[in-house]
Amino acid sequence: MRPFLTLHHPASARRYYEQGSWRNATLYGLLAAHAAARPDAPAARDATRTLSWRALQAWVDGTAAHLCGLGLAGGDRVSIWANSQLEVLVTFLACSRERLACNPSLHRTYTSDEVVTLLEALGSAVLLTEPGWGADRVPDPAARFAGVGALKAVLTPRSFPRPGPPPGEAGTDPDSVVYLAFTSGTTGAPKCVMHSDNTLLANARDLARDWGIDQSTRILSLSPLSHHIAWVAVAQWLVCGGMFNVGEPPPGKTRLDWVIETEATYVLGVPTHAMDVLSQQRERGVERLGSVRTFYMAGSPIPPVVAEGFARQGIAPQNIYGMTENSSHQYTHPGDPPAIATGTCGRGGPAYQVAIFDPADRDRRLGPGEAGEIGGKGAALMLGYFDNQRATEASFNRDGWFLSGDLGMLDAAGNLSILGRLKDLVIRGGHNIHPSDIEARAVRNPDIRAAAAFGVADDRLGERVCLAVISEATPEAILAHLAAEGLSRYDMPEYILPMSEFPLTASGKILKREIQRQVERGDLVPAPVHYQGAG
Repeated sequence: MRPFLTLHHPASARRYYEQGSWRNATLYGLLAAHAAARPDAPAARDATRTLSWRALQAWVDGTAAHLCGLGLAGGDRVSIWANSQLEVLVTFLACSRERLACNPSLHRTYTSDEVVTLLEALGSAVLLTEPGWGADRVPDPAARFAGVGALKAVLTPRSFPRPGPPPGEAGTDPDSVVYLAFTSGTTGAPKCVMHSDNTLLANARDLARDWGIDQSTRILSLSPLSHHIAWVAVAQWLVCGGMFNVGEPPPGKTRLDWVIETEATYVLGVPTHAMDVLSQQRERGVERLGSVRTFYMAGSPIPPVVAEGFARQGIAPQNIYGMTENSSHQYTHPGDPPAIATGTCGRGGPAYQVAIFDPADRDRRLGPGEAGEIGGKGAALMLGYFDNQRATEASFNRDGWFLSGDLGMLDAAGNLSILGRLKDLVIRGGHNIHPSDIEARAVRNPDIRAAAAFGVADDRLGERVCLAVISEATPEAILAHLAAEGLSRYDMPEYILPMSEFPLTASGKILKREIQRQVERGDLVPAPVHYQGAG
């Protein structure tokens, strides 16, 4: 087993095992248990195929044997740059079996040059990809990546291993590194999160227990398998033994079609996914959103119009906050009142503890009702950043709390409200303005489909707020709506930027920084506005 330098600490590990957040089970071990108990039950599906638990395990075993045949040993890295399909899931589970570290976080938006940089940074031994993939649509991946770094093989769906016998006894250590995911850009020295089976499963166990996820649950991730939300879904699937549906619909079908066709009861994505699905539902006059009972949304506040759209159909919104570093640790609970379910990210579960710290003194803990930087610690926390001691060390305060870079506030019951990124804070003449608060109030207007607030440079005040919107509402109507929603006149946008669409990340989140850069370059010109009312 090739070693990793990690944050793994024996005393902490004992505590996590004692509380039940960590257990002696790997991700592959859970697959094998379900295959033994319910071999012919449907386990996983993509756009073209459905596999039983028995068939899935056989394919994973055959793939594990192929990887071992290439000379890979525990701790070696396997990267994935491909569409969301069963081969991705099989590769990940084969890595868990052989204690390899799987890196599925190479997004479709990357160029092959960027992928080469990341493969070399990890020293990846195998790459799973496909022709025509990525920003530059590489026609021949085997030729493009030949001789790159430590690569021994480039696999494609055409050359992918077939089902077969296992190579030997499966690895059983759930505390070694099994998952590697990049969290930042692809230039310079991007950070790569390390997780074990147990750090991934700790959060999944909490979610499955508190939300009643079980063998009858049909899970669908609208986020691609290059994004961490999808692996939160995978971990819950392996905990509960239900059915997992890969989120990419067949050609010619919409997400709404796929939600209905898969009969998904639990759908995971970001609010953009929810808004798109509800919009398609309205346009087509579909009365009920298939069999959905719960809709997970992470990444930004849930607009009330979305929550109401689900509530009318008896669908519970699951409001989530988390990061690749700590999964979906903060979440609302069934039965939470509407104000908590849509206005906060809830109180989460025992696998992760949250506290708020003074941004000016990251060692000083703040109390309920005080805004500051969100910190956390617990069984769901990553094992550090791969080959990056400085980034790992800089992410913690002196008492061992992981500091997120996000601003938030806890109420007396422990429910967390998100105020935005620390670096997104707009400082107008010394006054702090939280963009996420403006955005959350803006999207309560049904005429505003999406909103993104950010700072624009100002010679006198330092910054002023610009609000980009996808809406046909007039600037005056938008300001009046914000005032009616209780926004202080001192926080009012001073520029409005109507847009027909927003640039999005691979996971569907708004690329606010790209909008800001376009304004700075003069490619987009916001209109100046001035709020006239009393506030």
